[in-house]
Amino acid sequence: MLAAPCTGPGAPTTTQTRCLTAVLIPGNPLRSFDISWVNPERAEFYFADRSNAGIGVIDTHTLTFKRNLGGFVGVQLNPNGTVNNNISGPDGVVTHGRWVYGGDGNSDLRVYDLDAPSASAFKQKISTGGTTRVDEMALTGDGELLLAANNAEDPPFVTLFAANGDRNFSAVSIIQKIKVDNAIMPATFGLSIEQPAWDPKTKRFYTSLPVVANNPPGCNYGQLAGPITCHGGLMVTDPTAPTATVGAFNPSTNTGVVLLNACGPNGATVGPNDNLLLGCTPQNNPSDTTTLVINAKTKNFANIGNITGSDEVWFNKGDGRYYTGSSRACGLGGGCPNGGAVLGVIDGTSVLIEKIPQSTNSHSVAADSKRNLIFVPQVGAAQLVGAGGDTTTVGAGICGFAQDPTKSKGCVAVYIHRVKKDKDRDRDDEHEHEHEGEGHDR
Repeated sequence: MLAAPCTGPGAPTTTQTRCLTAVLIPGNPLRSFDISWVNPERAEFYFADRSNAGIGVIDTHTLTFKRNLGGFVGVQLNPNGTVNNNISGPDGVVTHGRWVYGGDGNSDLRVYDLDAPSASAFKQKISTGGTTRVDEMALTGDGELLLAANNAEDPPFVTLFAANGDRNFSAVSIIQKIKVDNAIMPATFGLSIEQPAWDPKTKRFYTSLPVVANNPPGCNYGQLAGPITCHGGLMVTDPTAPTATVGAFNPSTNTGVVLLNACGPNGATVGPNDNLLLGCTPQNNPSDTTTLVINAKTKNFANIGNITGSDEVWFNKGDGRYYTGSSRACGLGGGCPNGGAVLGVIDGTSVLIEKIPQSTNSHSVAADSKRNLIFVPQVGAAQLVGAGGDTTTVGAGICGFAQDPTKSKGCVAVYIHRVKKDKDRDRDDEHEHEHEGEGHDR
């Protein structure tokens, strides 16, 4: 008899963000996945499920699995049997209206029509011209422009696409391939480009650059022996005037690379008041052990202590909070409890609220703003899936396999932060948790 979901360290009773349930994914056990996305208007959650070579779709009303949009290359392995993220797919995922866009491990952008049956949903693929994955991406608010990163190329680049907007046919095309100036991101050192975010007020894409040269001057970005000591940057792109090569930041045009303080970012998300929260991680620079919030207009910033190691980050306007998929919350190397992964919760004023343990390598998160549900994929147990699987008991408890972790195939955990209308979004009502069936739109 399998245990019920939401038990153990990943479902504490003292947190404001509570584990509600877990959605099991049919098919292969979850060994590898990447980015998540939510379209609250369609009440759908999407995640890049490499283990099943497709974009998994979950209904956020009923909290049930709907379908898998397949055709991606799936999990690709290194010679030692570990997952090669650079050529596996899908990777990045974004949606607008009826369209979902997924990055594949062979450098293709794949386009699916959500209004079509699964058998005919795939509509188009466009190569970005690389040999490795199309990774994280962002769309403008109207869905007309898409920016996608080829993070594993050397040098890495982003591609600006004309996307489908609200049209009923697919006609995606490339507008401009964009790279960072070699003086800022030198080639042959494995430097990367990560998650972009779209800010509708400044009308710019803001893209995380994990490590850039000379930040601070004389730092090691890989040209020297020893640990990386350079911090990252933030690439600001005006999609109406894209350039093939991006240089140093130009305040007059609000474009170029902004140098960051004590942050090597992976994730990026736009929060209130034009503030961007960046998912800094010591994986990029061992000394970067905080999370950064920077204002898109002024470039003023603040560092948030006691939370680090994030990949995907998400702002949920439904409760005014940021959520972080922090797979390296305890830093690099061994010694981290519970695998070092947590779901981080930060309020709109950039104050850390809580950290909730997650399964090994939990790095993907997205929230449904209409229902205040937070979705966090969990890998299967290492005993079942091998290298890359969960080496803790956390995922088994969340997914509902605590009695026998070897049977755990992984799941998508569903958390909830209950808020009352006409109340301060960040004031958690102490009595609301006594009645788990109240106030939840399903």
